[in-house]
Amino acid sequence: MSLMMFFFVPAVVFLALVAPVWLILHYWTQSRLNRGLSAEERLQMEDALALANRLEQRISALETILDVQQPDWRRHDDNRNHRSS
Repeated sequence: MSLMMFFFVPAVVFLALVAPVWLILHYWTQSRLNRGLSAEERLQMEDALALANRLEQRISALETILDVQQPDWRRHDDNRNHRSS
C-alpha cells in the first residue's frame, strides 16, 4: 500500500462521514443557542408586562371603589353572565 493510499482512504472517510455529521451538529447547536429573545423583543415583553401590571392595579382600584359605592355590583355582573350563557 502506497503512502498516498494511506492518507487518501481516511481523508475520504472523514469527508464522507465525519464532516457532514460534525457540521450538522454544529449548526443545530448554534440554532438552539440563538432561539432566545433578542434585546429588542425582551424590552417589548418587559414593557408589555409592566403595562399589564399597571392595568391590573387599575382594575383592582376600580373594583375597590365599586365595592364601596355599589356593594352588590358583583352579584349583578354574575347574573348577567349566567343569563347570556
